[in-house]
Parts: sequence; structure tokens; C-alpha cells
Amino acid sequence: MDALCRAEPRPRRPAAASPLPWARFSAWLDCVCVVTFDLELGQAMELVYPYDFRLTEKEKTSICYLSFPDSYSGGLGDTQFSFRLRQSGGQRTTHYEDDGKYNREAPLTLQRESAHYFGYVYFRQVKDSSMKRGYFQKSLVLVSRLPYVNLFQSLLQLIAPEYFDKLEPCLEAVCNEIDQWPPPVPGQTLNLPVMGVVIQVRIPSRVDKPGSSPVKQFNQENLLPAPLVLPSIHELDLFRCFQPVLIHVQMLWELMLLGEPIVVMAPSPTVSSEMVLALTSCLAPLRYCCDYRPYFTIHDSEFKEYTTRTQAPPNIVVGVTNPFFIKTLQHWPHILRVGELKMSGDLPKQVKVKKLTKLKTLDTKPGIYTSYKTFLHKDKTLIKRLLKGIQRKRPSEVQSALLRRHLLELTQSFIIPLEHYIASLMPLQRAITPWKNPPQIRPFRQDDFMKTLEHAGPQLTCVLKGDWLGLYRRFFRSPNFDGWYRQRHKEMTQKLEALHLEAICEANIVAWMKDKSEVEIVDLVLKLREKLVRARCQHLPVKEETLQRVGLYIETIIDSLPEDLQAVLHHH
Repeated sequence: MDALCRAEPRPRRPAAASPLPWARFSAWLDCVCVVTFDLELGQAMELVYPYDFRLTEKEKTSICYLSFPDSYSGGLGDTQFSFRLRQSGGQRTTHYEDDGKYNREAPLTLQRESAHYFGYVYFRQVKDSSMKRGYFQKSLVLVSRLPYVNLFQSLLQLIAPEYFDKLEPCLEAVCNEIDQWPPPVPGQTLNLPVMGVVIQVRIPSRVDKPGSSPVKQFNQENLLPAPLVLPSIHELDLFRCFQPVLIHVQMLWELMLLGEPIVVMAPSPTVSSEMVLALTSCLAPLRYCCDYRPYFTIHDSEFKEYTTRTQAPPNIVVGVTNPFFIKTLQHWPHILRVGELKMSGDLPKQVKVKKLTKLKTLDTKPGIYTSYKTFLHKDKTLIKRLLKGIQRKRPSEVQSALLRRHLLELTQSFIIPLEHYIASLMPLQRAITPWKNPPQIRPFRQDDFMKTLEHAGPQLTCVLKGDWLGLYRRFFRSPNFDGWYRQRHKEMTQKLEALHLEAICEANIVAWMKDKSEVEIVDLVLKLREKLVRARCQHLPVKEETLQRVGLYIETIIDSLPEDLQAVLHHH
């Protein structure tokens, strides 16, 4: 490891040498930042690598503030946490190009973000008499559009301590190594070498069965030293994150499902970011479509937007550590106050649900401050199973798996009736004919859906009693319903388009042309061409041979036309 960091860094490659310098690096990370504490400036950006990566001044300022714990929570030593930041300054050119293939194949919950950056931070604060303040304070930050919290925090544990000792040449060497990694391809197990260690990860795929554990297909041969195998690139230790609120997991699940505004007040950015990320993950495989900020400071450019009392709080989960927020956000409907997360042999002290009026500006005790009443009755069996696990000293990952399975079954029980109903809105295959536009998907009618619940509702798969209808009605008003519906509608529209292309392939085109005018035939050529372009651009679920046959059809039709028209269409 030492040898690697002492090695001469590979010179920055000239742009002409490769069509896409840093393309492989950009498949994983946008850039790496170093933030330091300057006596005159406060937090300051010391370094952005690769050097030509452009962050706007607004983004730099935000990253600087988000990369240091609030002074209220900064102890000595090393701290790791995460943040999420709204991109400013319009669309950015990137060295990485994949025409959206990754997002089509990855689970919805692991999509590459287009309008936000994730920041993964390793902060070190130690006494140092050579510094003016008497402290060394620095953060190494990985900036990415991928929500791979486990992978990037594990990577930081390897590279940050070395970087703090050996500084910039070490960082250049590491970035050059990352620039040799294969890109993240859903469904593949990858070996990622860095600093003498091989990190082994599997990138989840959209076709994975929800709740299945990662496929054990790790290839150990020829890997010396043995790889560092990460069981998941993104899943947190849910049991550890949720331990002070285990008896309220169901209430938190409902609040997340409905996209309610939630403040998480924590003693440190580590606790706040883990709790926020744990909350956003508890709806999987349903995508949480609202905004979320694992760690948020008063310097953030959205601070005014979130603290204004002139309008309702936005649909967002925000993690904070500064006690000042208790005052500025006390008009928010749900505030979760947690203490330090300590793993012990017993069930940790569970926070109580309290009225918002009990929120004290100075000494707020842990609790869920809300007037929310759950729609579903509490499931006592989950708590009993977790308690039994504590008594039997089950490992935390086993308890987390239990918790994740419970939340998955809850989400699936809720979403399956919606999936069944929306599938019934698809036109029948026999209604799709080659020479007419495909029929429309029927509109989603909430009342019609509600009528289906009596015979095919969540009660078929879930023992929980309660006001399921009320929960659905409230869900229909949330951004999560809107996001789910748009995604399904888009998939169904593409499926219709694909079925229509297949119907065209099966049709007898020569028979159709017999009694058609030249104008009608030319119109058909143009329409088919447009369909073909759209199928390729949108990567519709159509076999390549179908597309080739449609292409041949177009050529056949053109060849049957007079030469002057042929020339125009070939040129067109």
C-alpha cells in the first residue's frame, strides 16, 4: 500500500490521447474533493480531482459546508457520513456516456441521479500543535450520482487514512486506479482493485427477485490477497439504524409511503444520514420519489425554502444536527429526535410518540413528535421476533434481514393490488392491429380501483388490520403514487408500441398495398420509419430481428414505388 502511494502519479492524460479521458472513473464518481478548515475562510475547497471537473461556485460552497460536522457534534477522531445535494447550473457534460442503459437495467431505487449529487464524507479532526488552531481538520469527499453508500464508505475507509498521511500523489494514484475499473453493470459481480485490495461487489439488477439475497457467485480463484467482499453495495444495517424506533417502524413506513415532511434531529451527521437513508430505503422495491437530505446545514441554499412558514413544508426527509433547527422547523408535522446509536445486548430504549407542543427549543428529549394517527394497527409479531433475536444474541445482519423482509412484505401487500389493477387497463393484444395506431391505455380511476379491494386487496397477503382504504386514498395524493404511476404508464406505453411493431411484422404488406394510393403508401413509409427510430432511441422491448424485418418492409415498400418517389424517400 505504501509503495502505491509513493509511486509517481500517472500524468494527466491529454484529451487527444483518448476520445473519453476519465470515462471509466466517471462511470462511478464525478469527482473527489478535499475540504479543509481555513482560519480566515472557514471551510474551504482545497482540491477537486480530476482537475478539469467543473463544480459551480454554489455547489462548491454547499459541499464545503456539508463536508464538516456542525460544531455541536464534532468530536475528535474520524467520522463518516453522507449528504445529497441539488445540482445547480443546468445540465453538465460528463465523460461517462451509456445512453441510459444502466438506468434501464438497475432497480428503480438504485438509479443514477440526473439532478442531484451524493457526497460520501470521511472527516478527520485530531489535535495538531503545528496548526494555528491546534487541530488538523480535513474531509475527503467522494461525489457521485450513484446511491452506493456501502461501497463508497468502504472505499473511503481504505483511501482516506492513507491520503491524510501522504496527500495528493496518493489521491491521484487512487483515481487512476478507479479509472481502470469496469463500469457498474446491473447483474454483474465485479472485482475493483484499489491500493492493493480487491473490493468485490455485485451490482443489483431490475430482474432480481425482491428480497432475495445477493447471488453467491463470487469468483475467488486467482485473487490474491482474498477480496474484500461487500454483501451489498447500498443496504445499511437497518436494525442498528432503527434500534431506537423499532416499535414505531410501521408508523415511519406509513409516513414515508405518504411522502410526509419529516425532520430527523440527530447528535451527529453519521446518525442523521444513516437514519434518513434507512427511512428512504424502507419502501423498496417501491421507489421513494420525494426529496431527501441525509445531512443538512443552515448554510444550505435551500434553507430559506424549507424554513419558511408562509407555505406548507415540502415533501422531504431532512437530517439535521444543529439545535437551531428545533426552532426553525418546529412547524413541520413530524420530527424524529434520536440520540447516539449504541449497540447493546438488550432492546435499546424505545422513543415515545409525543405531541408537537412538547418540543422544547433547548433540551428536546428523543421521541417522535407528531399528531399522526396510523392507518394500520401495530404488528406486535415483528417486535417479538426481534426481541427473541436479541435474547438469542443473533447477529445484527440477521435482525436487519428480518426487518427488511417485514418491510418488503408490507410494501408488496400494499402495491400488488395497484399492480393488478393497472395491468387490467392495458388493451387486449387482439385489439392491436397493424394498420391502425395502437389503442390507448385506459385511465386510472381511483374509485374503480377501490372497488377491486374487497376481493383482491392487501388482506390476501397481509394479516394487518386497519384502514387500508384510507391509506390508499392518502397515497393517491403523494408524489410516490405519481412517480409509481408515471413509471408504469411509460412501461405500458412502450410495451404497446413493441406489440404494434410485432403486429406489423406479421402482416401481409403486399396485400395491404394493392388498393392504396401513393400518398397513403408514402405516409406509411414515413410512419414506419418514425416508429423504427423511436424504438431504437427509447430502447423499446423489441427483438432486434423484429426491427430488422420492419426495416426490410420499408425497403420493400419503397422499391415498389415510382423511381422519382424512391429517390425522394431514400434521400429523406
